[in-house]
Amino acid sequence: MSSPLQQDPPRDDFDGFVALLRERGPSLPKRLRQVADYALANPDDMALSTAAQVAQQAGVQASTLVRFAQALDYSGFSELQQLFRSRLRQQFPDYRERLVALREEGAAGPNMAQVLLDGFAEASRSSLSRLQSTIRHRDVDRATDLLAGAETIILIGARRMFPVVSYLAYAFGKLGIRAVLVDNIASLGPEQAAIARKGDVVVSVSCAPYTPGTVAIAAAAHEKGIPVIAITDSALSPLAQHCSLCLEVEEADYGAFRSMSATFVLAMTLAVGTAEKARPDA
Repeated sequence: MSSPLQQDPPRDDFDGFVALLRERGPSLPKRLRQVADYALANPDDMALSTAAQVAQQAGVQASTLVRFAQALDYSGFSELQQLFRSRLRQQFPDYRERLVALREEGAAGPNMAQVLLDGFAEASRSSLSRLQSTIRHRDVDRATDLLAGAETIILIGARRMFPVVSYLAYAFGKLGIRAVLVDNIASLGPEQAAIARKGDVVVSVSCAPYTPGTVAIAAAAHEKGIPVIAITDSALSPLAQHCSLCLEVEEADYGAFRSMSATFVLAMTLAVGTAEKARPDA
């Protein structure tokens, strides 16, 4: 007789999924246990990689992922992957929770404006100081070399990073550099980015919690042999696995609201540096 846990799989509860996997794991075939081991060891990759990439990294066929999901009562890998993506989102507080945390830290009352402004300004100063001390200038120089030599620059970023790529599209346009902004209108981001050809360069921007669409588009371009410059927050970022060059920017936060100052400074540096190198007489 099936247990209640088996009858009602924990589709939105990662801890419940782990419990279910421990219960059924011993009876799974060897290849499915191989997927299980990979999934537990690499939950972020399970959330952000494509099925083909997960299969390759786990050392199995893509069809094995489907069988693994179905063995745990999920309809397929896509439904199972949503569980891992939900887990990733839950690691970061939503905006209402952030506001509550700020109130508890004293960012309320008659001095709210001053407290908030000082807090965000300090986070920005910290971000900029960290960027100056950690960025590898040779990597920035290499990035501008790649961008200056590109026929077209493809710009990919979503959610809170969309303003960064939007700025780059604006700056490149004003500086006379051909660039295409992937805006993902009507969910056509992959099709928009598919225009990238040999001679082009992709700039992909994302930070935790990483946007799966951005990661997937960057990975597809990288697999086609197109240079990808990733701007992200960690060498462990999934973007770092699918790029030719990774520029790390770690933003400080105030009340879990992260600064964007360092990322924008890096974007400005890339835009102006690229334009300088792309001059006909450079």
